[in-house]
Amino acid sequence: MKRLYIVLAVIAFILLGVYSVRIDKFNFGGNTRYSDEEMKKMIFPNEFSKVTLYNVFRSKVKKDYNIPFIQGIDIYVTGLHSADIIVYEKSVVGCVKYMSSYMYFDKDGIVVESSNTLLEGIPVIDGLDFGRIVLYEKLPISNENVFKEMLDITQVLVGYGINVDRITISSDNNITLYIGNIEVYLGDSSELNGKVGELKDIWEKIKDLSGTLYLDNYNPIKDNTTYTFKKR
Repeated sequence: MKRLYIVLAVIAFILLGVYSVRIDKFNFGGNTRYSDEEMKKMIFPNEFSKVTLYNVFRSKVKKDYNIPFIQGIDIYVTGLHSADIIVYEKSVVGCVKYMSSYMYFDKDGIVVESSNTLLEGIPVIDGLDFGRIVLYEKLPISNENVFKEMLDITQVLVGYGINVDRITISSDNNITLYIGNIEVYLGDSSELNGKVGELKDIWEKIKDLSGTLYLDNYNPIKDNTTYTFKKR
């Protein structure tokens, strides 16, 4: 019996030692939607989740953390008290309002997330005619041309690093961007790259104004493209 007590005491001592060795230095990478502190609270919500040995095992097993807009997370234990955490975010280029939620879609038009919160820097697309939206499926837009137009403009904006509050696509397929107090009328989807490039070039001149910028007459052949800005 005495031997059993000794064995149990040794096991308890080992467990106590294991539990006392925890990660307290966290190096995050890849996260833009959440701060390092927010990610730390979600991945390491309690003291046990910081135990080094637990994280060694956790790093070997694919785990779904169920964090909105996060595709996956890799944990690399780099020392007894340190770990690198690599965050893989879902690719999001726009969203549509559906009932009481924002449905976020990727560059292929696949709905990747549903949230009651509107993310900063992600445009809301208005003017689309769609049916029932299902998570992880393609947006059910009846008009394929409008669907392609929507994906084209969102990707061009991402390419130029332009954040837009809202995009409307009218029934005759004309596009208008809304950025703060400025409306940018692009007209149809022809020469989207050139039109958005022009917007990028002149943005510093107009960003503090209020009014409508007309780029629908953009002509790539002309050396000096003319545009009209009407103040409000």
